[in-house]
Amino acid sequence: MQIIDAANQKQWDDFITSHPESNFLHSWAWGQFHLSRGKTIVRRLAIENDQIVAAYTGQVETAKRGRYLAIAGGPILDWTNQALVKTVFDDIAQQGGANHCVFVRIRPQLEESQKSEQLFKDLGLKPAPIYLSVEYAGVLDLHKTEEEILANASQRLRRAIRKAGKNNITISTSTDPKDIHEFYQIQLETARRHDFVSFSEDFLTKQFTAFAANSQVKLYTARYENQILAQNFIIFYGPEASYHYGVSTQLGTQLSGAPLLHMQAMRDAREQGIIRYNFWGITAEDDIKHRFYGVSQFKRGFGITELKYLHAHDLILKPAPYKLNHLIETARRRTRHV
Repeated sequence: MQIIDAANQKQWDDFITSHPESNFLHSWAWGQFHLSRGKTIVRRLAIENDQIVAAYTGQVETAKRGRYLAIAGGPILDWTNQALVKTVFDDIAQQGGANHCVFVRIRPQLEESQKSEQLFKDLGLKPAPIYLSVEYAGVLDLHKTEEEILANASQRLRRAIRKAGKNNITISTSTDPKDIHEFYQIQLETARRHDFVSFSEDFLTKQFTAFAANSQVKLYTARYENQILAQNFIIFYGPEASYHYGVSTQLGTQLSGAPLLHMQAMRDAREQGIIRYNFWGITAEDDIKHRFYGVSQFKRGFGITELKYLHAHDLILKPAPYKLNHLIETARRRTRHV
């Protein structure tokens, strides 16, 4: 077996999307997005008998407390193959060291369980003080028909969809990165209403551009009398469509434009043969004080299946500076309640 740097986009995406746990965080486009922001990325393929048997990608994050390699949504491999897992994690450690990292933070596509926790413990990793990417998601099986989804939806959501249907709301889509400007302006408004820090326009535009280059993203817009009600940034990759970002106006909240965007995105996903719709992050149902509790309940209204991934773990490369980093991140988690 040998592990090499990936150089061929088609080869990479073909391997990743052949796995049911594939996700856009391990897409080629995600790496291109980070490159466009000036970050160092790692893309590695494990080859055995001329066949790809594993892959992982991540980006180097810089901070005053120390550099680290962040690997979210992977690696993609057969977790039951202990020899393969060890070989890949040895390579991850080597890549982290080569990039002068204090640690490597990994949030795999493994469901939270005692077995998964023991696996990472045996590999020498320790639970991270904070999360990496989404660890608690809500997903819908798109083998279900639209009628079946609506039948399992909450009464409140069905009522909102009926209300929206009476309001002559129109739905449009775009793959033009220039349209992210409008999305960003509404995000600023949404952030003020819900008290969160918005992403920069440059961040959103570069991300959309990376996926648009591969026809893997659409911006959905709901309008009433030419006024924008809501917009959704949806990524289509492999077997999954992901509701990555969403924004809404005050009028959109009143007229219920957002549910129609999701229903249309699900229709489009089915036409592409996609089998899973990921609503992305949710909070615990009893965490009523969380600022995203309301949007999480909205997502639950669709009858989602709740999925908890294994919490992010750290592969420690430099113990002394890592200890300081751990103290800082622990304090930050308590302060920010994340």
